[in-house]
Amino acid sequence: MPPLIPGGTAPHSESNMNLNRKSLSNGWASARQRLVRAGLLEAAVLISLLVIVGSVWGFMELTTMVLEGGRPRFDEWFLLALREPGQPTNPLGPVWLPQVMKDLTALGGAAVLTLLTLSVIGFLLLEGKGRIALLVVASVAGGLLLAGVLKSGFQRPRPEIVPHLTHESSTSFPSGHSMLSAVTYLTLGTLLARHYRDHRLKIFFLSAAAFIAFLVGLSRVYLGVHYPSDVLAGWCAGTAWALLCDLIACWLQSRGQLEPEVASAE
Repeated sequence: MPPLIPGGTAPHSESNMNLNRKSLSNGWASARQRLVRAGLLEAAVLISLLVIVGSVWGFMELTTMVLEGGRPRFDEWFLLALREPGQPTNPLGPVWLPQVMKDLTALGGAAVLTLLTLSVIGFLLLEGKGRIALLVVASVAGGLLLAGVLKSGFQRPRPEIVPHLTHESSTSFPSGHSMLSAVTYLTLGTLLARHYRDHRLKIFFLSAAAFIAFLVGLSRVYLGVHYPSDVLAGWCAGTAWALLCDLIACWLQSRGQLEPEVASAE
């Protein structure tokens, strides 16, 4: 029998009690962490659903207006606001800004988006994330198909309020560059964010994707080749598609059919 310490408690017994307390504390901490993660996941899913519904509603409202031959008041106002007052042929800003806008609009072109998507797929394959890479292929390809279908369904002419600063021959609604950039950048951003557990990386991927898509859409209006409503419609459709793909990824990951998150980018 182990000797008693003053107070009548055996050393081994006290050690076991401390271990039990520590184990219980760790168990509670782990349970709280799981509850917090579950709550954050439910909140993220709810927000995504609300944004999807809002984006679809916005796209339908703009579509109805275009089909009825109408045009929002802000279309003409915003186009002219990007030109010097009283001189619609002169774009607003320094002489180098039109070229910068042309460079930004190229970020929504087919060549850049294809190269970017292939690069991300290659990265995921090197990371051993083959199923996420396959989901990227399906998501981006499906978004491109959707953009083509929507683009061919409307015959809205390009704006004639201001001169075009770049050549375009297709119809105006919805903006193909805006929709494709939203589809591609937001899809890649959300899926890459799902790849990592670090919240700083998640915020970076999502913020960068949204910012690039915004710049592409803005460049289309600045160059005079789209009405703002064309760009808004493209953003709405692209955002809805990207978030729908993210919800599918979330569901697959919860069922263990998609690779789990990693702790860091190391």
